[in-house]
Amino acid sequence: MKKAFLPFVYKDSLILILGTMPGEKSLELGEYYGNKGNQFWRLIFTIFNLPLEHEYSKKINLLKEHRIAIWDVLEYCEREGSLDSNIRNEKANDFENFYHNYPNIKHVLFSSKNAEKYYLKYIGKRLDLNYDTLPSPSGANATKNFEEKLDEWKKKILPLIMND
Repeated sequence: MKKAFLPFVYKDSLILILGTMPGEKSLELGEYYGNKGNQFWRLIFTIFNLPLEHEYSKKINLLKEHRIAIWDVLEYCEREGSLDSNIRNEKANDFENFYHNYPNIKHVLFSSKNAEKYYLKYIGKRLDLNYDTLPSPSGANATKNFEEKLDEWKKKILPLIMND
């Protein structure tokens, strides 16, 4: 069984970006989006016109500064390798308590269609939250290049930050 991380979240977090389950490299490093082939951090830093930092605490501080929380839909699962298509015997995280403890979360962004799929299967959408799906930052997602992903991430994230 592979166990996901606790959420990175603060009482004033406004946006929640949800992945499916940390990949092998992330689990090994104990860091969200730890695989260098994953473009998550490059996308986040580029959105805010900042050079990419490699120190994990600086990455996390950037999210905190912009009231962005990150977590995964699944609490644990069986999976060989890092592909979502290999997930078996999964269990979702406790979102009811999460939303109760962090009532400032107003926007949920899925970092992939698979994250959205598992969320809808186990949790379902709430009327008091806004939802959207981002193109996956995974290196395995070759349907869009970095610039195309960046354009969509900017269009979906920046207005949420600017308006609140």
